Amino acid sequence: MLLLGFQFQSPGPILFEIGPISIRWYGLLIACAVLLGVFLSEYLAKLRNVKPSLLADLAIWLVIAAIPCARIYYVLFEWQEYSQRPGDIIAIWKGGIAIHGAIIGGTIATLIFARLNKISFWQLVDLVAPSLILGQAIGRWGNFFNSEAFGAPTDLPWKLYIPLSNRPPQFLNEEYFHPTFLYESLWNLMVFGLLIFLFFWGLRNRDKLKVGTLALVYMVAYSSGRVWIEGLRTDSLYLGPLRIAQVISLVAIAAGLAGLAWLYFFKRPLPDVVYPEANLRQKTAIDE
Repeated sequence: MLLLGFQFQSPGPILFEIGPISIRWYGLLIACAVLLGVFLSEYLAKLRNVKPSLLADLAIWLVIAAIPCARIYYVLFEWQEYSQRPGDIIAIWKGGIAIHGAIIGGTIATLIFARLNKISFWQLVDLVAPSLILGQAIGRWGNFFNSEAFGAPTDLPWKLYIPLSNRPPQFLNEEYFHPTFLYESLWNLMVFGLLIFLFFWGLRNRDKLKVGTLALVYMVAYSSGRVWIEGLRTDSLYLGPLRIAQVISLVAIAAGLAGLAWLYFFKRPLPDVVYPEANLRQKTAIDE
């Protein structure tokens, strides 16, 4: 990143080139996020007396399911553009993935994985949630290097310079925009801190932090930030007149709050493929 005063300006999407091979910042950041996420999830699993190898196996499922679903989700909502250049549909290294698509794919994969391994779905998601939000914080910087996912024009001190080729047609005469990638990255880091705090608080208060809490807090906290940040963006995916990310985020907030009420007000466990008590009998042996 080149920082000119308070002005952000991308050095470009390509880190370096070796002959015809280009190494892009976007792909490198996703790879780093995945590796760091696996390491963190395995560490948290060990502290929760769950086999770390289960999380490593789950990570493979998540990569196979989440990244293609994130791309398919994005392409479907931008089909008018991609129908004109179908060769770019698989060009994920150029950017263009949607976290909500990744979450949908990852959720389906985790449900299947949990059923096959006879372990609580919510216990797995609790262990993955901190890694997920940390990965999102890292991945947003891929948008910076690609000069994408920015907001409306602004003269704020932390303004982001966008090259002419990346500006929306209605803003061709504007140079500086809201760095919404930065807003979301910082928000995600705060959510990550909250989840890690709750995780370690739960280790000391095992009878107070119920299984599924971290996943539900993730849904509410991340989605709350996404609602207002999405409102600043100029490249939102739309469903008719609605920004689809805001709609999904509002649904996630409602579902997360309902789940927390179910756990703590009604004192009932969340519906699951296997309840945590069974995990204690079947999955508590930690890898040597």
